[in-house]
Amino acid sequence: MSELLDPTNDYVFKRLFAEAPDLLVTLINDLRPDLPDIASVEILNPTIKPDELYGKYIILDVLARDNEGHCYNVEIQVRRYDAWHKRGVFYLARMLGNQLEAGEDYQALNASVGLHLLDFDLFTATESECHQAVWRFEMRDEQQPNVTLGNILQMNLIELTKADRLGLPEGPLRAWITFFKHWQEELTMANIAHEPVKKAMSRIRELSADEEARRLAFVRERALRDEVSFLNQAKREGLQEGREAGRQDVARKLIEMNLLTDSQIAAASGLTEDDIKALREEVGH
Repeated sequence: MSELLDPTNDYVFKRLFAEAPDLLVTLINDLRPDLPDIASVEILNPTIKPDELYGKYIILDVLARDNEGHCYNVEIQVRRYDAWHKRGVFYLARMLGNQLEAGEDYQALNASVGLHLLDFDLFTATESECHQAVWRFEMRDEQQPNVTLGNILQMNLIELTKADRLGLPEGPLRAWITFFKHWQEELTMANIAHEPVKKAMSRIRELSADEEARRLAFVRERALRDEVSFLNQAKREGLQEGREAGRQDVARKLIEMNLLTDSQIAAASGLTEDDIKALREEVGH
């Protein structure tokens, strides 16, 4: 049998859940148990465009809407970068704003819920942060956190590696974490009793037996690996140049490659994001 595809590969993740809405329903319910269970979802972006496997930083997320009108952004992220949280909040807010047409009543707004599975430790600044892996962010008062504006805008984060290390109580969430961290361990997965996770394993086996799915998963993995290598090389070049002209030359090359965001180019070249925007206008990108 072919080696199993990795469900944390975002191409595989999207194929896994966008093509099985009932499995996505269960994942959403298991990841946000504080909200009422949903019965079904409509996948808003079921297809995967060819350029989503390459290009500059693209997340192959899954967008869904339930029968009450609540919207969900479900994604897996394997690499940490500085502006990650800003990007997450931006897309969550945009998803909320896109619900209304001009002139519609704000009462018509439904919840926008972000569900982000992170395959890295995000919060590690304090001991208490190191001992928490499941997070939920809402609009609450700083001094009286029990006073809230509701969960119409909610971001849920699960640090998979940390959660696996800490060992959550038995239940659906732990079963999913085991799946994403130990999918390749046959004996470990054989002990999982949660039926949706069993179905997810069956889907992984099906995708792994599909040669085209294997090829595209490899393409996606290679693109992400190349991006990391290119960024690291750019950083080295930026350090070696050390001069303003050298930093601008590195930034121009990165802009022309059209692979990285402005913040990533700024980090690699040592320039500011405003400098990058000005150079982008100068080179016509």
